[in-house]
Amino acid sequence: MPALLAFLHHVAAFSFVAALVVEFILIKDELSVRTARKLLVVDLVAGISAGVVLVAGLLRVFSFEKGAAYYFHSAPFLAKLSLFAIIALLSILPTVEFLSWRKSLREGQLPVVSAAKMRSMRLLIHAELAGIVLLLLNAALMAKGIGYLG
Repeated sequence: MPALLAFLHHVAAFSFVAALVVEFILIKDELSVRTARKLLVVDLVAGISAGVVLVAGLLRVFSFEKGAAYYFHSAPFLAKLSLFAIIALLSILPTVEFLSWRKSLREGQLPVVSAAKMRSMRLLIHAELAGIVLLLLNAALMAKGIGYLG
């Protein structure tokens, strides 16, 4: 079971990163009805993937692997968990914006989005991707036992 859960955790993490990269690419282009619909779907995939990462990760921490006492004495784990929370918070604004497009898209209309709003969403998604790079660094440190405070 621990190996299957680790596999699920990693597949979800890679799916989340892939979805964010697709969002970043799609949002760089001129917005069209088709692109806006794709962004809604990709953002849903990112959200589901992030949820699976969180649930599988917490199950691994509390029910499998080395146990919560070990992980909560690891500075890289705490940094990784904090970065995950920051990335989740950063993703709220683009998700809310994408969801606000649903009515227009159902009517086949292009959502009205200012250039400033598009820039801020690109910046947020870029910040999420940068956060993932830092999260991966902490995952590698954690895996090697670096920063264990116990």
